Formats: sequence, C-alpha cells, structure tokens
Amino acid sequence: MTGRAPPQSFPIDADGGLWCEISAGNFAGRPALFLDRDGVIVEDMHYLGRPEDIHMLPGAADAIAQCNRLRIPIVLVSNQSGIARGLYDWEGFRAVQAALAAALAAAASHLAAVIACAYHSDGRAPLNVADHPWRKPIPGMILAAGQRMKLDLPRSFIVGDRAIDLVAGRDAGLRGGVLVAANDGDPECTAAEKLAAKGFVVERAMSLADAVAALVSLHRLGADAP
Repeated sequence: MTGRAPPQSFPIDADGGLWCEISAGNFAGRPALFLDRDGVIVEDMHYLGRPEDIHMLPGAADAIAQCNRLRIPIVLVSNQSGIARGLYDWEGFRAVQAALAAALAAAASHLAAVIACAYHSDGRAPLNVADHPWRKPIPGMILAAGQRMKLDLPRSFIVGDRAIDLVAGRDAGLRGGVLVAANDGDPECTAAEKLAAKGFVVERAMSLADAVAALVSLHRLGADAP
C-alpha cells in the first residue's frame, strides 16, 4: 500500500491458498473494523480478478478514511474461491488490490491489513479443501489478524454483505456485525438477524458509509467506544 510496508511474500502456506498482508504500525490493544471486499467496498463482480473491473461503491473510501482518522484499523478479510477455481490467480488478486489501494489513497484512506483465503471444496488441487479454517464462515482469517496485529477482538466489528461474514465475526468473538443489504426482503437479512445474541450485536445498513456512520455515532467504534 502506498507509503507503507510492502506485503509479505505469498503464498504464506505450502499449498498457496492463503494471503496475509499487514501494514507497518502498532495496532496492539485497538479494536478493528473487519470488512468483506466485494459488495462492501467494491461492486460484487462475481470473481473479481482484473483491476479494470473494479468499481468502488459510493462513500466506501470516505468511510474508511473516517476510520483511519479515528485510528481504527481496517482489516479486509476476503474469500477468494476464484483462485481455487482457476478463474484468476494471486497475480490477478495482487493487481486488483493494488488498484483498490490506489483508489483508497486518492481519498486519503488505506487498509491496515488484507487477509484472503482461496481454498474451496470445488477448486482445483491442492486448493480443493472443504471447510478450511481460514474460509468464512469459519473465523480463521479474523483470528489470524487478531493474533498477528494484537487487536482487541471483543471490541471489534465486521461489515459484510452476507450472513457468513457475520458468522465469522461472531465465532471470532467480535462485539458485533453489520450486514450491508438493500432491503429487508433480502434472505441474507433473515439469516443475519438470527445471529443476534447476548454479546453479539447485529445491525443492517444500506452501505459501508451508513454502517460506519452508525457505529461511530452510537459510540460502538472509536476512542470513546466502551
């Protein structure tokens, strides 16, 4: 990311299914905002593997910039089964992320970390792994970021456009999650609402910008968050 430490070499595991990029900085003891990528920051293009296909969602970069100003680490956690399926490779993912970083930098915003998992049961060997511990809804990506960055997970939130994003957040011990959904009739809303429980807050928003505005105004994120 522009002006920050280069990503770690990839793959970070023997089979080449995991990506972990963490910017330089001291994140210890801070609550983070975990974000899904497609459908939250950029339009969901169904297997985004080319930078020219990136379309930023309105207000997303500014919402991330607001979190940056509040010193809330933004951690992207993304399933990338398109790699396992052979639709693109890690070089394509790297190019997409570079384009995303440039778009964010234009709005004076940045990600603190990017974590991705390519494993999928329908993929090609050796990435054809079912229920890999890093693949959402399993919370491995969040837990790995929390451990490596020493984050305060019980005070952290996740924003996603599918209920599995919130499941991963709940099972990682986060404080809550926000589902980005256009209308109440979305089946993902029903699934997400069922996740609400003592110790895990579930909200819905029309966009990442709305989600961040609500979390900050309700003092759920930021320096004054309990």
